[in-house]
Amino acid sequence: MAEFPNVYDLLLVYDSSFFEGRLGSVELKWSKRMTLCAGVCSYKEGLVSIRLSEPLLKLRPVKDLKETLLHEMIHAYLMVTGRESGRDGHGDAFLALMCEINEQAGLDISVYHGFHDEVDFYRVHVWRCTGPCQLRAPYYGYVRRAMNRAPSCKDHWWPQHFESCGGTFVKVSEPPAKVEKRKRVTSQQVTKYFKPLPKGQLP
Repeated sequence: MAEFPNVYDLLLVYDSSFFEGRLGSVELKWSKRMTLCAGVCSYKEGLVSIRLSEPLLKLRPVKDLKETLLHEMIHAYLMVTGRESGRDGHGDAFLALMCEINEQAGLDISVYHGFHDEVDFYRVHVWRCTGPCQLRAPYYGYVRRAMNRAPSCKDHWWPQHFESCGGTFVKVSEPPAKVEKRKRVTSQQVTKYFKPLPKGQLP
């Protein structure tokens, strides 16, 4: 992350510039596992938390990092100030503040920051259904994931798929297995376990 500015410093600057200094208690952290979206803001038990995707944002220009952070800070501000649109998505209050910050900062914050190419880059575990849905657009039976987690009843769409298709998912692609490098054995390690034979004596 050395190529990026310090996000915690950015948070302080942006809070002072655009959010009336109201976000001092907001938690900000990087996520190494989040690969479906670049950022997320959540509210739980009185704590507002912003998470940024390290895997996605490290592939993007710094401008995208700044816009993603500000996008989530708008959500955080609306949550902290108790405005409903902060919890309901990108309502009028969100859009008004977004446009105001874009105009002041010369940025292009938008309601989307999925970065689809980067998301697909990490979706290396692929399954395909054996049922009729493999002939239907737009997915043609494919399920792509960053984690090695097979489609199952834990997925919210599973009941609908079971009723409309009923096929089973077979894994069709995955990343190559990591090959562990063999450690080089030194002469000191060998003699530690095997005593050398006297000169001229064969085993």
